[in-house]
Amino acid sequence: MTALQEYRRLEAIGLWREHAEDQRREVIVSLGDASLVMSSPSGDAIGHWSLPAVERLNPGKLPALYVPARDSEEELELADPEMIEAVERIRSAIAKSRPKPGRLRLYLGAGFALVVGLLAVFWLPDALIRQTVGLLPPAKRLEIGHQLLGEIAVIAGRPCGGSGGRTALIRLSTRTYGPENPPQIVVFPATIPDTLTLPGNIVVASAALAEDYETPEVFAGYLLAERVRGEALDPVEAFLRHAGLSVTFRLLTTGEVAAEPIHAHAADMLSNDTGPANEATLLAHFSEVGISSQPYAFARDVSGESTLGLIEADPMRSRQADPVLSDGDWVSLQEICAG
Repeated sequence: MTALQEYRRLEAIGLWREHAEDQRREVIVSLGDASLVMSSPSGDAIGHWSLPAVERLNPGKLPALYVPARDSEEELELADPEMIEAVERIRSAIAKSRPKPGRLRLYLGAGFALVVGLLAVFWLPDALIRQTVGLLPPAKRLEIGHQLLGEIAVIAGRPCGGSGGRTALIRLSTRTYGPENPPQIVVFPATIPDTLTLPGNIVVASAALAEDYETPEVFAGYLLAERVRGEALDPVEAFLRHAGLSVTFRLLTTGEVAAEPIHAHAADMLSNDTGPANEATLLAHFSEVGISSQPYAFARDVSGESTLGLIEADPMRSRQADPVLSDGDWVSLQEICAG
């Protein structure tokens, strides 16, 4: 470090001693380049102190007493105000330029706490949920699905159970989801949203999808839309995101879920409309299973304005579609809640 330019040639008389038992002697004190130099009246240098190490023993008092280091016996007494001011200004400038370990630790600690806080808020919940969803065995998924199904029954009433209708539901599930592991479809009275996907490969549907329409293509379309939503968001993940971090952690560590979050999620699903399904993916599923998308499109919007894409891109427009259900199965399904 270079001393402040205005003090580069400053000199003053001081009293200096090398050891504690020595008598103080008069010396000429001058400011050098980052140093304090003591010389004899004849001009011989007798002391050379590094300014960054210089300390004052009596701050605020006169004459000022300085040492080259805290544990040194060497001592310098200065009475010249200008020299004292110069030394103090330079010492202050040096002190400001030094790293502040305490402040650095504070900044590092605060930064670390901020990072941890951000991870806890934004990363940890997602990571924990993804980990839990990935590790949850099929049997536990089914258990959670049945728990949610039971809560839906408590809130919305018992599911419909006509035997002919149950057989028709199995055939409808296979027709719309394919023969490989089709979901169990459970129909409730028309007091619930159109369709819901539960963990354990369970789909809940409103009886209105059978009772209010003439053909099963509409019901099939709603199931295909639910298939798209279920593929986009795992129903276990949807449950855990609603239930929160503590429920997720408990499920991951103990495999248990309390009744309260099950009831809360069931109530939430029943009180909110299902979101839209991705249109391109939905059309791909209509094409895959060979079902016209037009009946579903007009059921969603009689005018067809908001579902024009499903109407114009109907994959079965120029193809002959196989029946979704036989007339007998469709009648049984329409009457599933009549008994």
